[in-house]
Amino acid sequence: MSTKPRWFTDTKDGHSQWYIERFRTMAAEGVDLDGEARTIDAMLPRGSRVLDGGCGPGRLGGELHRRGHVVVGVDVDPELIAAAEDDHPGPRWLVGDLAELDLADEEPFDLAVVAGNVMLFVAPGTERRVLERLAAHVRPGGRIVIGFRRAEEYSYGRFDADITAAGLRLEHRFSTWDLEPFSRESDFAVSVLRTP
Repeated sequence: MSTKPRWFTDTKDGHSQWYIERFRTMAAEGVDLDGEARTIDAMLPRGSRVLDGGCGPGRLGGELHRRGHVVVGVDVDPELIAAAEDDHPGPRWLVGDLAELDLADEEPFDLAVVAGNVMLFVAPGTERRVLERLAAHVRPGGRIVIGFRRAEEYSYGRFDADITAAGLRLEHRFSTWDLEPFSRESDFAVSVLRTP
């Protein structure tokens, strides 16, 4: 079992910079990039504490900050964190592996969001550990919202087993960030989990 995140093993050289520039270009072209943020914002009172897990270059966490939330973003890739700091000042951006997440200096979060297929980019076999570490940082009765595409390397069945093993409860599942119904044929899942 590799302990290195798939983000580094399953992507080509230069992928991080390509990813950064792709979203900068879409933002400059006026593409709507705030769908995830609208959904998360609707789930929270203003001024809530949000953990943006696998935050990438900060698009989601930056928008949640602009909407009045206190945001901490964590990503394993230093290039993406540097872009987040440049493009979205305000949140606290940290380099870190979600499977080893330990923000002992932070108060519990009201919600953790993991968007952008992050669960498919963590190190193989660490998915349950990622859920456990996220849960450890979210207050009792808080939520963890995770979106990722259907994939053989991490099926929804395995995900559901890991949810239960991590002591979390699946509360809702949708097929899109704008809350379309989920079905067995859906290629994408947005899962809302509740902490004990």
